[in-house]
Amino acid sequence: MTLPILICDDSKFAQKQMARALPEQWDIQISYAKDGVEGLDIIRQGQGEVVFLDLNMPNLDGYGVLEAVQSEDLPALIIVVSGDIQPQAYTRVTQLGALDFIKKPSSKGTIRDILLRYGIATEDELREVTPPPETKPQSDPVPAEKSIISESPRDDDQIIDYRDQYQEIANVAMGRAGDLLARMLGAFVVLPIPNVNILAISELHMALNAVAEDDSISAVCQGYIGSGINGEALLLFHDSSFEDLAQLMRYDGALDDGGQLEVLMDVANILIGACLKGIADQLDMNFSQGHPVVLGQHTNISDLIEASTRRWQRKTLAIEINYQIENHNIKCDLLLLFTEDSLPIMNNKLIYMLEGSKA
Repeated sequence: MTLPILICDDSKFAQKQMARALPEQWDIQISYAKDGVEGLDIIRQGQGEVVFLDLNMPNLDGYGVLEAVQSEDLPALIIVVSGDIQPQAYTRVTQLGALDFIKKPSSKGTIRDILLRYGIATEDELREVTPPPETKPQSDPVPAEKSIISESPRDDDQIIDYRDQYQEIANVAMGRAGDLLARMLGAFVVLPIPNVNILAISELHMALNAVAEDDSISAVCQGYIGSGINGEALLLFHDSSFEDLAQLMRYDGALDDGGQLEVLMDVANILIGACLKGIADQLDMNFSQGHPVVLGQHTNISDLIEASTRRWQRKTLAIEINYQIENHNIKCDLLLLFTEDSLPIMNNKLIYMLEGSKA
């Protein structure tokens, strides 16, 4: 009997990765939802008996879906598949009734183990069928004329949405960095949906202004390079956050400019290093990082723009991640800026990454 499956994720790239991680011989009918609102509608229609659920989504996130399924007693077995791997995230989703928690990107082996462990599928249902050996024809067939019409690609492979892929890669990397920060602070890090755009230099100025608005900030930048890809990470830390952050870090020194700089560099090392490592791992490469440089302390964003963007003369791939700590006045913004020359190489790596998910 065909089993209705739902993959609920705002990234089409993540949806494809998840679908390809499912056993090919499993008798299922897959539905897709781009947010929790669509996902709940599909579950209520009986088309999501097993749900692979992302946490960070627009309109209604994964936590909201779990709460609704629990409160309405909907017949759905939910497996969370998320880049947010904080211990508190795992605790929260299991308390809300999730069957299990898988970190992104998922693998065929992990999915198979989950399905068997919870009795969602049996060994017989997942057993691969060995195709019969090919027999050599008695005589060579007459070669057919080559068609001038190319074979139609599968629908989900027709167009590669690079922006969507960059957002999903940033989502996974952001989750790894958030996990390290959460463990260091002993608190829950609220993770957003990363904002990804290709920006001209003037647009980058406007984006930086929008991030900090009129707040007094301190900023650190750090360059990186690897495999023909290079760029700069920019961490903007809101000065109003220092007191709460130092308390969570159990910092017992004087919270003067020197003390604040020490706290700032600790956070920058975690967030920048972990995010770059997360991106590099997914693209199967390594980044060499330069020394972090303090752009300024207790200043406004307009005074930092020229210093942070004077090397950016053309279009830039900008990935913006806004980190906040739950129940604390702590906010920082991480921007990963990739040069225009890096984009063709990164796009090719994304193609190989998508092809690899078919294996």
